[in-house]
Amino acid sequence: MSNNKLAKLLTDTLPPGSPTLFNPWRDPCTDDEPCNGPDAKLARLAAHLDCAPEFILCGEAPSYRGCRHSGIAFTSECQLLHGIPLHGKIPRIPPTSHRLTSRARPYSERSATIVWKALYKLGIEERTILWNAIQMHPHEEGKPQSNRKPTSDEIEKGKPALRMLVDEFPLAKVVAVGRTAERLLKSMDVPAEYVRHPAYGDATKFAQGLELLVSG
Repeated sequence: MSNNKLAKLLTDTLPPGSPTLFNPWRDPCTDDEPCNGPDAKLARLAAHLDCAPEFILCGEAPSYRGCRHSGIAFTSECQLLHGIPLHGKIPRIPPTSHRLTSRARPYSERSATIVWKALYKLGIEERTILWNAIQMHPHEEGKPQSNRKPTSDEIEKGKPALRMLVDEFPLAKVVAVGRTAERLLKSMDVPAEYVRHPAYGDATKFAQGLELLVSG
């Protein structure tokens, strides 16, 4: 299946946004520049999917500093503009020379920085797809620039897309980044390895866990 078709099918499984759940590939965001609407994020996701992955890393949910504006899990506006320090650009994504948001400074996300640095250190950045258990950004009502823990019902909404992604790449090793993703994958009978989520543990434990899986 083409990466463009896959990206469209994956995102079509998701419902429209709600007052507390934002769909990056369908909902307009008030602090996005006009050039960074849902279609631009969908094109970016399609480019990210354009590989034969050896690993699929599945986190919990998008954040307002990351996927909400980039359209790719564990990826921020700052990384799309400037790449990964000491390493290079985000693989498969065309260089971005213009701002994606109207914020004074580009959005940067700690978890995204930790994940991409680990991928580059292990040499798997070109062979990895990043995803989330629920692919929509959960936030407090009236506070789009906030993050909250997704509910069990919201996590369920992510199942169809996650199943489709796993089925599309049956040879990829699935890695649950955090307990939320681990529980969801287990409920779907998807074999998966587990590593600490960098937002809930520390960068060292996440990186060490991923290194053990890659070397094994």
